[in-house]
This record gives sequence, C-alpha cells and structure tokens, in this order.
Amino acid sequence: MSENSVFRFAGATGVGSMPGGDAREAVKTVIGSFEDFPYLPELPARGPGADMIGRTAGMLVELYARVEPSGWRIGDRPGRDTRRARGWLREDLDALEEFTQGYEGDLKVQAVGPWTLAAALELRGGEAALSDPGACRDLAASLAEGLRLHLAEVRRRVPGARVLLQLDEPSLTAVLRGQVRTASGYRTHRAVDRQLVEHTLRDVIGAHPDGPVAVHSCAPDVPFALLRRAGADAVSFDFALLTERDDDVIGEAVEAGTRLFAGVVPGTDGPLSDPAGSVMGVRTLWRRLGLHPGLLAEAVTLTPACGLAGASPAYARRALAQCVQAARSLADNPE
Repeated sequence: MSENSVFRFAGATGVGSMPGGDAREAVKTVIGSFEDFPYLPELPARGPGADMIGRTAGMLVELYARVEPSGWRIGDRPGRDTRRARGWLREDLDALEEFTQGYEGDLKVQAVGPWTLAAALELRGGEAALSDPGACRDLAASLAEGLRLHLAEVRRRVPGARVLLQLDEPSLTAVLRGQVRTASGYRTHRAVDRQLVEHTLRDVIGAHPDGPVAVHSCAPDVPFALLRRAGADAVSFDFALLTERDDDVIGEAVEAGTRLFAGVVPGTDGPLSDPAGSVMGVRTLWRRLGLHPGLLAEAVTLTPACGLAGASPAYARRALAQCVQAARSLADNPE
C-alpha cells in the first residue's frame, strides 16, 4: 500500500461516466455537485473512443487500438479511432481546466485497469489479449506508462489538486474465475493465477506513487483482500451486491486503513429514497462489524452504484446530489 494509505476524502463523489455528450456541461455539473471531491467525467454517448475501453486504449504508449465490429482490437499504428479517443480526452481535460481554475483539493480521474482491458482488447486474430500472457504483460506496461503521462497532464492543468487515480476493473472477478468468454463464445479463458493478477495490479498502481489509488468494480464478489495486498488505497463497489460473506474482508480492510467507496445510489433512473434511507445499509454493516460509528465518516465515501451513462441528465444530477446529502446524513448521525 502506498504512503497515502491513510487519507481523508470528502464524504461523496461520483464513479465516472455521465449521460450526454457535452464535456463542459458534464464537468460543470460534477464540479457543482462535489465542491470537495470532483472527478473527470466520461461521456461514452459520444461514441467509440469516449467509451471506457476506447478512452483508456487512447492512453496507451506504443500500443494502439482500432474499432472492429466485434470491439476494440490492437493494431500496428495509431489510426482514426486512436486520434478520436485522444481528441475526446483533450476536450474533457480542457473543460476540467476551465472549471477548476484556482481549485485546491481532491480530484479523481478514472481509467480501465489492466485485467478488464486485457479481457476487452482483442489481438490481431480476434481473441482477447487475456489469452496471451506476453500480451497481458505488454498491455500492463503500456498502460502504466500511459497513466503516468495522463496524471502528469492532469496535474499540469489543475496544479492545486491532489489527484486520486481510479482503476475500473468490472471484469476482474470473471478473470479470476475463468469466466471470460473466448471469441467463439463456446469456451472461456482459463482463470489467471491470483498472484499474477495481484502483481500486475501492483505494477499499474505503482504508476501513481505520489497519490492514492482506488480500484472500482460494480460486479459481485469484489476481491477486497487481493486489491488491498496489491496496494489499493480504496475500493469502490456497488453496496447492494455485498453479502455477509464479505464482512470479514471488509472489516479487515477498514482496520488496515483502506477507504470504502460505497455505491449506495442507483445508477439508472428510478425513485430515490430519502438521503438517510440511502445509508441505512451502511449503518447496519457497521453495527454488524462491531466498528465504532465515529469511524464511518473517516472510512466511507458515498457514490452512485456505478457510472451514470445510462441515466437521464436530470436523474444523474439528482443522484449526485443524493450522494452528497446522504454523506451529510451519515456524518451528522453515524448511529
């Protein structure tokens, strides 16, 4: 775990994606919602290159990807799709810089982690990079270097910010369990050794030695202990998918100083409970773990359950506001 393993962040932030295609409007909404812990929004509705895989593929160093009917495929040289992905990201960073003039505080940026990227990016033959250990190594190294450059650019544009890197790993559990399907769809790739998964994650997390790193997964059975050993300072997850089987590893994570980014607000349109109702499950978990209520505000940041790309703009704004109000409720009344 990095030197940032014990840190305090605001009580609420977002996950990453937002609806729509207007970067300035999205950044303005995020900055207005989270004065203490904004993030760089992603807008996949703009099309290929703005999606999570294409956006991160555009950050890779000396590896390039293009869009095929089956998805993103590694190619020999940068083409139109790489240029588009990098252009969208520049547009997002321009908007972020515009609306964060003079900002000093915490700021979160997101990129796809090495194992979800390996499960999604295809090799030349059409099979996932996950099928080739050498390709996985090259991909992780390219990603780490690309993240170093991206983080340096963010710090240049928002010099007063302390930047948290979030690695999105929704496919991590499937990678560990051998549940990622082959190109034919009839078989699955063999499970990747847990030590290799941990080692690779540690290397990529090491691309941000001067700031904290969170790993996000909105899939069931998030491997909390593995992520903590790999050096993650925080774990971001869909709170509704927790079961009592997770109690021990969550308790150990909290006691070790790992922050929990608990997704308590639904990511798609629907009725919202009152803010206190959104955190009822968090309070129940805390009591079940026997943890001191006063630790809640120090250990938990509230977020939507996952990204908000599938939500309406009006609901996305309400969901972000609900996170802030629920965090205030938790801080005011941890019992």
